[in-house]
Amino acid sequence: MFTGIVEELGEVVAVEHLGDSPSATAGDAPDRAALLRLRGPVVAEGVKHGDSIAVNGVCLTVVDHAGDEFTADVMAETLHRSSLGALAPGSRVNLERPMTLGGRLGGHLVQGHVDGTGTITERIPGEQWEVVRISLPAALARYVVEKGSITVDGVSLTVVDAADDHFTISLIPTTLALTTLGIKKVGDPVNLEVDVLAKYVERLLAAGVRDPQEIVR
Repeated sequence: MFTGIVEELGEVVAVEHLGDSPSATAGDAPDRAALLRLRGPVVAEGVKHGDSIAVNGVCLTVVDHAGDEFTADVMAETLHRSSLGALAPGSRVNLERPMTLGGRLGGHLVQGHVDGTGTITERIPGEQWEVVRISLPAALARYVVEKGSITVDGVSLTVVDAADDHFTISLIPTTLALTTLGIKKVGDPVNLEVDVLAKYVERLLAAGVRDPQEIVR
C-alpha cells in the first residue's frame, strides 16, 4: 500500500525491451515487456530485491539495485494499462516507497494498481496554484466525485470538479515543484487510480449487501 505522497522526483536511466510475454486477452499475440532502470537516491537507500516502489503510481518490484539506481520488470499488461510504455531515458518519474505500519497516512490508500490513463487537456495557472483538467475514461467516471480522492501519476489529489468525461484538480506550489505534474504538458498522458473503497462498495451493492453487519459475518 502507498499513500500518494511522492517522496522523490526520479529519472529513467535506461529502458530495455525484453522478449515476448503472454497477453492477458485470450487469443491475442504476445506483447513486449520491458526492464526499467531508474535513479532515485531517496527510495534506493536500503532497497532490497523484491521490494515494491511506485513509479508514476504503478507498483513495481525491484529486481536489482546498485548505488542510487534500481531496476524493475514491467509486464506487457502494465505497459498497455499505464503510461509507462511512453517512458524513455531522461524521463522524470514520481517515486514512492510503500507505507510502513504505524506510519502517517498523509494522502489516501493507494494500491499502485492503475485503473486507466487520462490526458491533460488544460492547464490554468493562478497566482499560488494551478488548475489542471484531465480527461476521464468513461468506465472510471462513476468512481470520481467532487471532493473525493484520486491518484494521478502516483500523486494523491482531491477532485475539484467531476464530469462524465473529465475532472479537475488544483496543484499547490509544492506539488508543482516536486512531482511530474509540474512539468507535464497539455496532451501528455497520466496514470489514474480511483479510490479502491468506491470499487468495493460498488461490488457489495451489486451483490445485494445492504446491512453493514453482513460484511463481517
